[in-house]
Amino acid sequence: MAANVRQPQQKNDLINEHIRAHEVRLITDDGDKGVLSKDEAQKIADEAELDLVLVQANAKPPVAKIMDYGKFKFDSQKKVREQRKNQKTVTVKEIRLSPTIDSGDFTTKKNNAIKFLNKGNKVKVSIRFRGRAITHKEIGREVMNRFAAELDDTAKVEARAKMEGRSMFMVLAPKDAK
Repeated sequence: MAANVRQPQQKNDLINEHIRAHEVRLITDDGDKGVLSKDEAQKIADEAELDLVLVQANAKPPVAKIMDYGKFKFDSQKKVREQRKNQKTVTVKEIRLSPTIDSGDFTTKKNNAIKFLNKGNKVKVSIRFRGRAITHKEIGREVMNRFAAELDDTAKVEARAKMEGRSMFMVLAPKDAK
């Protein structure tokens, strides 16, 4: 009789003897069996050598289904793994510029940003103002705008250049390939 003594893997999974409701609406592979007492539903599940799983606890009366709980959990974990595998993680790469950057360095930084954007990463462009350069924020903003203009065909500006302390930041995201 105690062949189906499984413990729920999570607190919200109520199966077999862990179901507290007195009456449940029983669903089997054949369809809806109607409202039965929990003991009768458990007996039907034991005869089929399957588990009684509470699938809708908030319903009046709660809905229970007869199924192989282990197979159900395995299949749901497999779906979660597949979804996780198909997810694409977006990382943020940082490129640091200077208000007085030379054209060669600017081109190198621009090419690195293009490489990052083509891989699907976001690029955080920052300029650190040192010493009295903080008084000429407009020079830094011009460098940022020029950088964004150079990458206009590859990237879109997700966050415009803004000051934060002694640094100016801008975030670029790859343009959607249509």
